[in-house]
Amino acid sequence: MIASLTADAHISKANFRPYVPQELRAFNLAALECVDYVIVDYEPTPIRNIGIIQPDYFAKGYEYTKDGLHPRTAEEKQAVEAYGGEIIFTPGDIVYSSSHIIESEPPAIATEKLMALLEAEGLSFDGLRGALDDLKGIRVHVVGDTIIDSYTHTTLIGGMTKTPTMSVRMEGRTDFVGGAGVVAKHLQSAGAEVTFSTVLGDDSLAEFVLKDLKDAGVSCAPIIDRTRPTTNKNAIVAGGYNLLKVDTLDNRSISGRILEHLLEQVRGTQADIVVFSDFRHGVFNRETIPPLTQAIPAGIFRIADSQVASRWGNILDFRGFDLITPNEREARFALGDQDSVVRPLGLELYRQAGCKWLLLKLGERGLLAFRSVPKTYEDVRAFFAVDSFAGRVVDAVGSGDALLAYSALSLFATKSPVIGAVLGSFAAAVECEHEGNVPVRPEDVIGKLERFERNVNYC
Repeated sequence: MIASLTADAHISKANFRPYVPQELRAFNLAALECVDYVIVDYEPTPIRNIGIIQPDYFAKGYEYTKDGLHPRTAEEKQAVEAYGGEIIFTPGDIVYSSSHIIESEPPAIATEKLMALLEAEGLSFDGLRGALDDLKGIRVHVVGDTIIDSYTHTTLIGGMTKTPTMSVRMEGRTDFVGGAGVVAKHLQSAGAEVTFSTVLGDDSLAEFVLKDLKDAGVSCAPIIDRTRPTTNKNAIVAGGYNLLKVDTLDNRSISGRILEHLLEQVRGTQADIVVFSDFRHGVFNRETIPPLTQAIPAGIFRIADSQVASRWGNILDFRGFDLITPNEREARFALGDQDSVVRPLGLELYRQAGCKWLLLKLGERGLLAFRSVPKTYEDVRAFFAVDSFAGRVVDAVGSGDALLAYSALSLFATKSPVIGAVLGSFAAAVECEHEGNVPVRPEDVIGKLERFERNVNYC
């Protein structure tokens, strides 16, 4: 018995499909005693393999006949009967819907999917750990908007009787450097040598930023704009819940004078990688992005991330970069597409962006990675999925920054999008398990890797 399964590239009936990647589906089929061989069919129809194998019987499910013979099924029937074979259909007494099973209770197979991906690429946990050592000493120039993420912790006292006003008691406040600033800190923590260009206000928060970055080892090249405040986003928290968020910001575009300063820094900073970290708080817009992009010296590895909460940012402003890392919402806005399922959506964004690699962030579902594949490499897929490795999520804010940092460095060091996506996902998982923007260290990622490796060895 030869079992043929459809390759992932041709599965697009539902969102976030296929849930189980082709390698893992093939392993499961091969484990059945009655199955002698398994084929992953990379063709859109089985016609080519029918002609090569010429099975005596070609079996299909009952669902292919219940509404009459579909034209494609009729074509397969003709191909089978052309050499004297016979097409047969299952009775349909029992019909299993994989989509129904997945939607009712998705199986926890993150470990199995990771192992299938690593094996398909000839990678191992030792290789992932070794890649972390290769991140040291890479020179990175980060350009972008600094944000101070504040958490004001309170205790709920009660509500007013005459107005719908909550009353809370102040317990304390914690400030974290966020935005492009924490991207720089993640990169420095991972082992890179980081220079950070940003625009700050003339205030106490700017002083906090500069001291924090200096303590983290980041070389900061700030441009002070006395006409705007340093961006601050203050979450009022009570009992672990965010009651309110108070933002102090000015989203006006930077002036021509400040743009010239930034252009000089982009041209003059010695770097292996340039990261444009866009939060749409003044540095990046349609007027500034073209000259800033043109200022990047030739041969530099270029990365862009447009983490925007408003509808004004567009990741397609950064066409032709080596790596972009949007989330699903940003991808849908960039393409004006609210209807397509995720994989065709990501593929179209990848095509329009003209980038080498695309990591499409899907929140708790992990990510989809897209890459170009030479036509001669039939066994290498143009896309693959990586599940989220987060355990107990405390604060998901900032996980995308950790993913960007570790993916960028490992991609540059190894040129392997699988290593980049996996290490970035583990770094994001570590960040999710802490409150606030805390730089992820390589030893934190190794600890997470080793816990997964123990699960694999136990299984």
